[in-house]
Amino acid sequence: MGKIFCLLGKSASGKDTLFKLIKEAFPQLRTATMYTTRPIRENERDGVEYYFVSGERYRELEAAGRVIECRTYQTIAGPWHYFTVDDGQIDLTKHSYLMLGTLVSFEKMREYYGQTALYPLYIELDDGLRLERSIARERIQSKPNYREICRRFLADDVDFSEENVRRLGITKRYENIELDRCLEEIRQAIEAAL
Repeated sequence: MGKIFCLLGKSASGKDTLFKLIKEAFPQLRTATMYTTRPIRENERDGVEYYFVSGERYRELEAAGRVIECRTYQTIAGPWHYFTVDDGQIDLTKHSYLMLGTLVSFEKMREYYGQTALYPLYIELDDGLRLERSIARERIQSKPNYREICRRFLADDVDFSEENVRRLGITKRYENIELDRCLEEIRQAIEAAL
């Protein structure tokens, strides 16, 4: 039976970079593209980073019982949904997967696929470094949205509270100060779990 390795962590903790490097180290790990109703950013491609869909399409998938988990963020631009759909992308009888997520998505995916199918990879980084990275990433957008950075930063303190981490039984953490060292620790953990 396959596993779903979930990269978890607050915004700008380095999950996207680690995701790409882990995929290179473990090409046999499949991915499943999540869906979102948020607007596509510059340099993003539909079907690659996310499937970018309308709010109406989200409601259709939800009504059909195909939404496995969903997180809704009340942003400055209105509600944005990030969600995983049972659309045939995940088949644990044949493959293992690498996915990005939050504690909420991890919990819902674990309920859907079973306790032993999900493997958390919890990434940590100092709040000051995360904020610097967020600002630098936003600065290169044609229309920077610094208010959204602030909203996400504050929401992460609630979403990734120590109480929530403990409640989900996540004990191992990977500190992403030195990327190579963090990647090596994660690589060893995945090898041991496969």
